[in-house]
Amino acid sequence: MEWASFLCENGPFHSGLVSSELIIVLVQLNINKISISLFQKYNESLTPENKSFIKEVVEDKYGPQAIIGGVTTYQQSPLKNEPMEKGTWFPGVRRTGVIARKIGIYPMWMNDGTKVFSTLLQVVDNHVIRYIPPGEFEPTRKSKKKIRYPNRFGCLLVGAESEDPQTFTKEYCGLFTSSGLMPKKVLGRFFVSPEAAIQPGTPLLASHFKVGQVVDIRGKTIDRGFQGVVKRWGFKGMPASHGVTKTHRRPGNIGSGGTKARVMPGTKMPGHMGNRYRILKGVEILRINTQYNVLWVKGLAVAGGTNSICYIYDTILPFRKSTEPPPFPTFYPEDLEEPLPDDIYSEKLHRFSSPTITFQDTK
Repeated sequence: MEWASFLCENGPFHSGLVSSELIIVLVQLNINKISISLFQKYNESLTPENKSFIKEVVEDKYGPQAIIGGVTTYQQSPLKNEPMEKGTWFPGVRRTGVIARKIGIYPMWMNDGTKVFSTLLQVVDNHVIRYIPPGEFEPTRKSKKKIRYPNRFGCLLVGAESEDPQTFTKEYCGLFTSSGLMPKKVLGRFFVSPEAAIQPGTPLLASHFKVGQVVDIRGKTIDRGFQGVVKRWGFKGMPASHGVTKTHRRPGNIGSGGTKARVMPGTKMPGHMGNRYRILKGVEILRINTQYNVLWVKGLAVAGGTNSICYIYDTILPFRKSTEPPPFPTFYPEDLEEPLPDDIYSEKLHRFSSPTITFQDTK
């Protein structure tokens, strides 16, 4: 059992700050190999005094628990070093993005009375975890083609939704040691220009974008499972009667005759539907709530269901890019003399506090 105690203390089964689960490991020593079998997990019998002590240790290290922007997080000030020098914005520079949750849809009205639907995206407790310069960044997927030009972009690691470190492993918690942040549930990386680098530990807010700006949104579609061609591809199907037997929702002929005599690649057939990442490009921001960090974006086609994670960043469409400088490299509240209003509307959008009918005096 000396091997078992060694693996529990130093092996991959060792958890994060405080272990919340006890893993029983049986090590069977053979002549040629060592086989490890995992039995079961069960919660430790912690007394209320132990739980309160663990909570005090977490709050002493990361700050007290608080509700910021409508999200339960920790009141932390993780900036260990001096902030990086802010660069200057110029057309073509690439900024970082944010991680948000899709919280629902909402109707809005334009000034001319046109009704439009919008999707609400809440930026949930975003912080910069790490910045990797262009020379040090090595992508996990490398192209087979030889790149003759150097990499122009660095990598910015962003995390969302702080969580108790007891729920993560020691190796995962080590990602946040240099930035001094609480471990995050969701991670995302964004390729940025060196001028748009941000100091690790800096919070990212909904004010990172401006009203009227066009963004791209990346999300994972709803998992529909295995579906037929009528639901997956929108086939009309066969008639309900007049001699049709058991082929009402079938695809019909899928092959080609003659010399080819095979199924062509890309034929629309039944299969798995959904659970794929899709990018919606060219989405306009209609409204921003700075109190709860909520974005109202135009349209209903954002991939994913309610409470799903999505990634928002500046659009890559060449004719929809912003011509005016946005907050660069991100929005810093301390740079403003007066705080922003709770709600910022687009000029084309009708405000609910404004009158709907105006009368003009006529002679």
